Amino acid sequence: MNTPRRALVLVDIQQQYFDGLLEIQYPPHEQSLPRITAALDAATAAGIPIVVVQHSAGEGAPVFAPGTPEYELHPEVESRRTETWKSLTKQYGSVYADTDLAQWLRDQNVDTVTLVGYMTNNCILGSAVEAEAIGFTTEVLSDATGAINIANDAGFADARTVHRTLLALLNSNWASVGTTEAWAAALTAGQALPGSDLGTSAATGTARANQP
Repeated sequence: MNTPRRALVLVDIQQQYFDGLLEIQYPPHEQSLPRITAALDAATAAGIPIVVVQHSAGEGAPVFAPGTPEYELHPEVESRRTETWKSLTKQYGSVYADTDLAQWLRDQNVDTVTLVGYMTNNCILGSAVEAEAIGFTTEVLSDATGAINIANDAGFADARTVHRTLLALLNSNWASVGTTEAWAAALTAGQALPGSDLGTSAATGTARANQP
């Protein structure tokens, strides 16, 4: 198996997600933020490319408005930032949509993108799914991402259910999902993060559902 050529992508680790309406609920950001910084420190030590992404909804928007405190990166990320990082701003859920990220990654000879940040139920999901069509392998760190409670006309799901369900979904097809500790070990060893596939996930799901 070839050694993955990784980049770590920090997705929207902005103050917007640490207070107020969009505050990350599961895992609590008090738990996920230290895992994000641990992944960042491991990536820095390994010398792999690092990308920092901020979401913008435009000036004057109720959320993610440039120039507001909520738009800024969390200080734990900002304090580690160096000139070697690639910085980009996005307007859609996927980090690839209407940005130059895909071409930049190819220029860096990257084939595997590791996603950390927020939210599992929006930008992590959208980025992992789009990556399949443009030729990147995706890794998602389960304890360095997070979700919110969701309710609308289609139903309700608490943040724990949202997060765990979407990670299982991603691991069945679009990404390899693992903890930050497991990823750091794989990074050091030059190995891929283990994942599943749709057939195995379906068979295991059926077996679990049929248990008494």
